[in-house]
Amino acid sequence: MPASDRVERHIRAWLESFVVGLNLCPFARPLLPERGVPADNLRIAICWDTEPEALRHTFLQELDGLQSSSEAEVATILLAFPDALGSFEEFLDFFADAQELVKLAGLDGLVQLASFHPQYEFAGEEPGAASHFSNRAPYPIIHLLREDMMERALADFPEPENIPGTNINTLEEIGVEELEARWQKLFRV
Repeated sequence: MPASDRVERHIRAWLESFVVGLNLCPFARPLLPERGVPADNLRIAICWDTEPEALRHTFLQELDGLQSSSEAEVATILLAFPDALGSFEEFLDFFADAQELVKLAGLDGLVQLASFHPQYEFAGEEPGAASHFSNRAPYPIIHLLREDMMERALADFPEPENIPGTNINTLEEIGVEELEARWQKLFRV
């Protein structure tokens, strides 16, 4: 199987089993296939580069692709970096740069970024806490979201401010041991 296909399969398995399967993001379900029909407006982009300038270039290309297309064409983009940003600290530095690039492009308030990483840890949480799994992904990923799409989704969702707390409760109920077992299954796809 080609490497890009393998990476995409891992990401889709993560979306299905963690993000949607555990309802960590109540807005993600419409972006996944239903009855075998793929959702055409979820873009999974894979950047194989490792040099910082090439990573920035790819990020800017995807940012341009999102803002120059309609929501029906590309609702959201998951940009994965399988060969780069393996260190969580390095990833956070790049994520901060990406947020600055959004501002410099004049897209602040139009595009929102979310961060996911295999070693994701929330500041102030115990290193082994189950809560970290809400932002763990098989690869370093920057999620590019349309701000207006998020606003519409949040307006239709009762008490969206409770989502993080609900996610923590869900993950803690499952427990770290079970979450780790589910995590390992992602890589057998």
